[in-house]
Amino acid sequence: MTTAPFGARLRAAMDTRGPLCVGIDPHASLLAEWGLGDDVAGLERFTRTVVDALAGRVAVLKPQSAFFERFGSRGIAVLERAVADARSAGALVLMDAKRGDIGSTMGAYAAAYLDPGSPLFSDAVTVSPYLGFGSLRPALDAARASGAGVFVLALTSNPEGAEVQHAVRADGSSVAASVLASLKAENAAEAAEGRLGSFGAVVGATLGTAASRAGAELTIDGPLLAPGIGAQGATPADLPGVFGAAVRDVVPSVSRGVLRHGPDAASLVEAAARMADAVRAVAE
Repeated sequence: MTTAPFGARLRAAMDTRGPLCVGIDPHASLLAEWGLGDDVAGLERFTRTVVDALAGRVAVLKPQSAFFERFGSRGIAVLERAVADARSAGALVLMDAKRGDIGSTMGAYAAAYLDPGSPLFSDAVTVSPYLGFGSLRPALDAARASGAGVFVLALTSNPEGAEVQHAVRADGSSVAASVLASLKAENAAEAAEGRLGSFGAVVGATLGTAASRAGAELTIDGPLLAPGIGAQGATPADLPGVFGAAVRDVVPSVSRGVLRHGPDAASLVEAAARMADAVRAVAE
């Protein structure tokens, strides 16, 4: 059983290792760039190289579940080992699964990623709120019970997201603003004790002023996962403009910007360190 809440562990990891999340995204083109086959052997070599190089150095590793699932049970076995090895080396593991459903099905997803007895147990998981924020209750409750975290999609970096996330509800607030307000409420108890909450939002680093156009308050007393650094065009220098006063709680996520420096382990370490330093410089 995890003894400290995810938010507290995340803050400690960011303070000691730098505020950076590195994605593990073994898609076919990246495997090819590394000279690996698009098969389970290539998947395992890629994943093991990233975990061995970075798990002892970065705050968060974020495996994208889909790139492992596409290889079936053997791919999931690689993912299980990656989660265990990364956590053993001191990295927090954020499972990028973006699950969302209702009732017992949401409960089963929660058991898969947030139950300490599961082989895929992770420090946190990404989820989708678009069956209603209340549908996430099984995951929120499971995370609270196990000391894990949940990151909820709020203002994503893909342009199509705005048609749902910027939609206006009957009370005049946007869907995104409502999701963020609900997360702030979930974090209230930890915030009252002066700690970073364990329930975060996914807010794209590429949004520019889109966050303010959606009427979204980004200060939720919890972490803000910010994808879009690197290949999608955002840079660490963009973070203060997007996140304002909440920038200290931002966990920038980079994948290709670091992974393209492989398969040489030293080059992966150097790329991650440069990115973490650049983020730290704008967040302090």
